[in-house]
Amino acid sequence: MRAYLLDIEGTTTRVTFVYDVLFPYAREHVASFLERHRAEDRVRADLVRLEEERSADLAQGLAPPEEPVAYVHWLMDRDRKSTGLKSLQGKIWEEGYGTGALRGEVYADVPAAFERWRGQGREIAIFSSGSVLAQKLLFGSTPYGDLTAFIGAFFDTTTGPKVVEASYRSIARALGLATEDVSFVSDIGAELDAARAAGMRTALCVRDAGSDSRSVHPIVRTFDEIQS
Repeated sequence: MRAYLLDIEGTTTRVTFVYDVLFPYAREHVASFLERHRAEDRVRADLVRLEEERSADLAQGLAPPEEPVAYVHWLMDRDRKSTGLKSLQGKIWEEGYGTGALRGEVYADVPAAFERWRGQGREIAIFSSGSVLAQKLLFGSTPYGDLTAFIGAFFDTTTGPKVVEASYRSIARALGLATEDVSFVSDIGAELDAARAAGMRTALCVRDAGSDSRSVHPIVRTFDEIQS
């Protein structure tokens, strides 16, 4: 094993942190953020991407709202893995982390596992539907300190969907590794299925629920159980 590729929600970090802390913060602050920053190139790029996604929704017969803030709320209500939405959310969270209103969170076993794996010469990478910026902010501000020094690469939906086999082949190439040299850990079976189809080793992370005896993926409850 040469690298561990990790999901965030339900794997390194409790799902409720994302849904009960990060998402509500972005929803509450999106209007004021756009009022202050919509003229900036990086924010305008997000708005252009969101308008392209809205046009695609219209083409599919959906009825998304036209106003950007309302459309962001509409996407969030549907838990859409929208690249434009995730990019904009990351920028909103960046302000929150900067003011101290937000602070990253990971399970207690994560820092020790990171240190252990890096000490063994193994690479660590993250693959999340949240933007790379959002990932770095989370791991850079945990109660255990800045963990980004342990992480060699971050991947988001600009690489591809997490349930598509090709995404994992692209990640392996970016890491300079064969897929069989990478182990993907996630709490979502469909993501693990795609990674396994690409040739990666897999582990189903079950943090807070009973084990799924039907899973074809090895089950771990903490990173302490992950075998090299």
